[in-house]
Amino acid sequence: MRNFIIELIVFIVLVVYIGRKAIPYVSAQMAKTQDRIRASLEAADQARADALAADDERHAALEATRQTAQEILAQADRTAEAVRVGAQARGEVEFERIVGSAQAEVALARQRAVEEAANRLGEIVMDVVERVIAREVSAESHHDLISEAVSALNADATGSAAASSGARQ
Repeated sequence: MRNFIIELIVFIVLVVYIGRKAIPYVSAQMAKTQDRIRASLEAADQARADALAADDERHAALEATRQTAQEILAQADRTAEAVRVGAQARGEVEFERIVGSAQAEVALARQRAVEEAANRLGEIVMDVVERVIAREVSAESHHDLISEAVSALNADATGSAAASSGARQ
């Protein structure tokens, strides 16, 4: 029984020692560990909240950039349409100028051809008159001279028409 009492005393001393020294130390260490875990969890929650906020900001910035890009594209479309309309208007003005110039040139060429034909006709008539006056007066020879003059006039008119159509092409 002596051993039992000694063991009981040693057990009681150990329980008291553990109760006064070890348990408060272990409790303090557990509290520190809980505080570190709580701080880590709070930091993780804060990091998650920051990440969500940053993600929201990124989405907002992306949407703003997308909207700006759409506005730029719309402005580019409007500018391109304005340039196209301006170029078309300038082209139509240039077309009208060229057509007007060509019509003026054709009218001038037609006028020259008429004047040239009239001059040539005058020369032919003068030539015929000179021949008629130089020959004896006879209906038959006059008829031959007139037929010859008409043939020359037809040949000259055909040559002038061919020259004019060749100039147009």
